[in-house]
Amino acid sequence: MTPSSKAKVLLVEDDASIAFIVKDNLEDRGYEVVYCVDGETGWQQFMRNNFDICLLDVMLPKKDGLALAAQIRKKNETVPILMLTALGSDESKIAGFQKGIDDYITKPFNIQELLLRMEVFLKRTQKKSEPMEEPVPIGNLFFDFRNLQLKNEHETIQLTQREAELFRYFYQNKNTVLKREDILTKIWGKDDYFLGRSMDVFITKLRKYIKGQPGIEIQTIHGVGFKMIVS
Repeated sequence: MTPSSKAKVLLVEDDASIAFIVKDNLEDRGYEVVYCVDGETGWQQFMRNNFDICLLDVMLPKKDGLALAAQIRKKNETVPILMLTALGSDESKIAGFQKGIDDYITKPFNIQELLLRMEVFLKRTQKKSEPMEEPVPIGNLFFDFRNLQLKNEHETIQLTQREAELFRYFYQNKNTVLKREDILTKIWGKDDYFLGRSMDVFITKLRKYIKGQPGIEIQTIHGVGFKMIVS
């Protein structure tokens, strides 16, 4: 079964022409789409339904897309969130990642690019057999990639999909220096300045999660990249 044939999409977009094109193309490929024209209605629909992925415009009436993304992420820490944005500045996109989004696509966009990005996330979330299915011990923590969690007997830290993918890549290459461009290509699919900024945001979050844990550290190798130390 393909990702689209069983995926339910929350689409929140106030531009009727863009929304029609996106909704029509998604439904034509087997997606079930719930469409909303403002952020408040989008939040109400999110609370009433179980969505597999969310597509949110940034500039929305009643509740903007970043505020909606933050609400969704607090309620559900794993559902993929893709922002549809006409804002081109690095600062606005970084703000989205800080709110917990997983990816962005800049308007005007090719519908095929949107579909491919969605399918990447949905294949990962729906895949039944992944490397590292069983939780692995790292210091005093267990990393559960399948359930996107770092946990011990006292607490469970729920990761976003992108955080878990990045953490897994570090762990699979532990005690090895990883170049920035290699990390970006592996996890984000390409190497560019903006994605490098967003990667730094994610690494800061991972460091916060493992702070104080013995035997594990993510080091910055200046001018080169990063290294996860696991003793």
